[in-house]
Amino acid sequence: MDLPEFKALAGKKQPPADLSPALQGLLWDAKGDWDKAHECAQSQEDRQGDWVHAYLHRKEGDLANAGYWNRRAKKPVHKGTLDEEWEEIVRALLADA
Repeated sequence: MDLPEFKALAGKKQPPADLSPALQGLLWDAKGDWDKAHECAQSQEDRQGDWVHAYLHRKEGDLANAGYWNRRAKKPVHKGTLDEEWEEIVRALLADA
């Protein structure tokens, strides 16, 4: 799956069940449901989940918490826009899928 195909999934009612919780979280974020996105990211207890978790807290404006999750994910704090960060994470997670 590539980025445009993934983005198209945001138009579906539910993310596909065969996606990782981290990717499901990014789709819930794209649909505007931060709480559901956070729940998904939190349920994946690895660096991918931590990375999405960091992004979500950055989006929320909780930069200290985002920094904590970035450190756990072993990822630097993103300096670009939230949209750029979202796409970067999606591309990386899809490449690992």
